[in-house]
Amino acid sequence: MSTIRHMPQAPTRARTLAAGEHIDAHCHDDHQIIYAGSGVLSVTTDAGTWFAPGTRAIWVPAGTVHAPRAHGHLELHLVGLPADDNPLGLDAPTVLAVSPLLRELILAYTRAPDDTGAERRRLLAVLRDQLRASPRQPLRLPAPADPRLTAVCAILRDDPADPRTLAALGAAAGAGERTLSRLFRSELGMTFPQWRTQARLYHALRMLADDVPVTAVAHRCGWSSPSAFIDVFRRSFGYTPGAHNRRP
Repeated sequence: MSTIRHMPQAPTRARTLAAGEHIDAHCHDDHQIIYAGSGVLSVTTDAGTWFAPGTRAIWVPAGTVHAPRAHGHLELHLVGLPADDNPLGLDAPTVLAVSPLLRELILAYTRAPDDTGAERRRLLAVLRDQLRASPRQPLRLPAPADPRLTAVCAILRDDPADPRTLAALGAAAGAGERTLSRLFRSELGMTFPQWRTQARLYHALRMLADDVPVTAVAHRCGWSSPSAFIDVFRRSFGYTPGAHNRRP
């Protein structure tokens, strides 16, 4: 990220982003919760990319340089919390499940950002309680550092449907399968199949946000059949890809 803006206070507000629009890399002195009421949100840092549909939010700790991007039309809701107020105890970006109650709390809290009344303070207290209870979700594409691993990940980012094994991809990147397998675990904290599944889900969400048909998404992201794609998607997000753009 070449240009970084420092914005001391993380804003609390609602705004819209058009499909493909992004916010330049920046950081805050505050923590921030970023929630997309519609569309798909991705947040990229030097450590990787976190992604979230409308049933998830992304926690961004104070001081983290990050760049949000919209996939599909994004109804963005931002909640800032002071640096000494960390109800989650998290020091790295994290994807959180958003219950129907937490969703309504976020929408209500960002509706009147200048309100300082007692009712709104009580709303924030309940919001913080719900945040603590939110399950954390492994929706992340970590960024590699080793050039051999970077080459393999770049191949699959460009074409998530590439069917080659890790050994075949390693041959193209000039690295052995055993070395790459070790690097996936040590650098990225996951196995090669786990990383590839995450990459495919990320691409799938982006395509669904652009109204690409489910069958085409399954094919272009490398699943053997639409039913295999639907099964993985439902286990990851709790609903089918066909229902994705019909969610509130």
